[in-house]
Amino acid sequence: MKRLLLLSAFYCLCAASCLAQENAPSLNPDFGVPPPPRETSLKDRLFFGGDLGLQFGDVTYINVAPIIGYKFTEKLAAGLGPSYSYLKDNRYKGYEYKTDTYGGRVFGQYKVIEQAMAYAEYEVLNAEVFDDFTYKLKRQNINSLLVGGGYLSPIGNNSTFNLLVLFNVIEDPYTYYTNPIIRAGVNIGF
Repeated sequence: MKRLLLLSAFYCLCAASCLAQENAPSLNPDFGVPPPPRETSLKDRLFFGGDLGLQFGDVTYINVAPIIGYKFTEKLAAGLGPSYSYLKDNRYKGYEYKTDTYGGRVFGQYKVIEQAMAYAEYEVLNAEVFDDFTYKLKRQNINSLLVGGGYLSPIGNNSTFNLLVLFNVIEDPYTYYTNPIIRAGVNIGF
């Protein structure tokens, strides 16, 4: 009988220690509640990137268009940036064409899934265009609204490679773009 009582006490102690391994209610009111999200700093939310194009020869083309952006959430970001390009064309004997084009753009992007995003950009460029009435070159603002989407590939902790397919939905006779527009670039976080 003593042996049975001792075995029963041992069994109860083992069962109690096994129960102690389960997630039992705690007196701590925060138990099981995930910690609040970490506040992200301005530095963590900013990113930069842009376009750089170079061509030399009979046609010289230099394009610089940096961007800076801000991540509102993990999925939604927006930004802006200036744009400048220089073109010199020496292909025709006795005539050299030189022009500067400058302007700016604002954009928004939304990550639909981890590696795909929707993208929209409004751009205004000031460029020399041929005037059909005076037969001379004149400066004019050219508006473009580019919409589309793209592929994102991480290339580090805070950077991505982007491949975009965009369409200009504004029918401007002087537009610089032929649909579809394919862009590749890198966004680098600070």
